[in-house]
This record gives sequence, structure tokens and C-alpha cells, in this order.
Amino acid sequence: MTQARPPLSADIAFRQRRYLIMMAIRVVCFVIAVVLFTNGAGWLTAIPAVGAIVIPYFAVVFANGGREPSSQRGFREYEPRLPERFSPPPERQYPGHAERADGGSGPNQSGSGPKEPGSGPNRPDTDMPGTNGAPSPMAQTHHPSPPGNG
Repeated sequence: MTQARPPLSADIAFRQRRYLIMMAIRVVCFVIAVVLFTNGAGWLTAIPAVGAIVIPYFAVVFANGGREPSSQRGFREYEPRLPERFSPPPERQYPGHAERADGGSGPNQSGSGPKEPGSGPNRPDTDMPGTNGAPSPMAQTHHPSPPGNG
């Protein structure tokens, strides 16, 4: 036994047959509604009349619905793809700073770090989340030009 789907022509033939059967039921409902109305059945006429009005919608939806799903697919339980265990993000290391021997961090002593207080990556106007170290446009800092470039 193969698990291949039936051919498209067989699927179309099935949908056409189902549509024609539903339209035949609609015609029967319409005829019954007319007979009941002419015999003075009153509100009982509404029951087949509603069937004659509603059935075409479902017939079209079923006919245009596409191929029947295979019985193998069905519903699957949702399985989220979560990591095994939560691990916090690593701590940020700023250029010019290194871990000190006493466990704290501060400017490295190699001479490559910033020398002025209030400058470098730990300035208050650049140490904001989401700025990637860019200075704040509201910061009023004055940076004198180097001598000889004036």
C-alpha cells in the first residue's frame, strides 16, 4: 500500500460530485419550500427555504477548498524550540578597560586607555542602553581642536 495522494483528477472529480449533490439537495429544499408555501404551511416554509439559501455558500466553499488533507498529517502538538537552560548574556567589556587582579575592573594600565576623566566609553552621555556607545545628541561637551590645526 502506498502513501501517495490520489491524483489531482480524482480529487477534482470528488469535489465536483460533492458540489452537484449539494446543489441537488438545494433544489429539493426549494421545491419543498414552494409546496409548503402554496399549501399555507406558515412558518414551516422557512425551514427548507433557509436550507435553499444557505446550502450554495457551503457548496462553493467545499468545491473551492482544494485537495483533501491526507490522513497521515492531522494535528501536531506544538513543541517550542527552547534552549536546554537559560544562560545570561556575557558581561560587556569596554575598550580600554581590563579586569584587575583584585577582581574589579577599571582602566588598563598599558597606556592605551583614555586619560581624561569624563571621556571614553564610560562617559555618562554614552553609557546608555541602545546607543552602542554613541554620544547623546543632547550632550554639551566641548572638544578643543589639537594644536596646529587651526
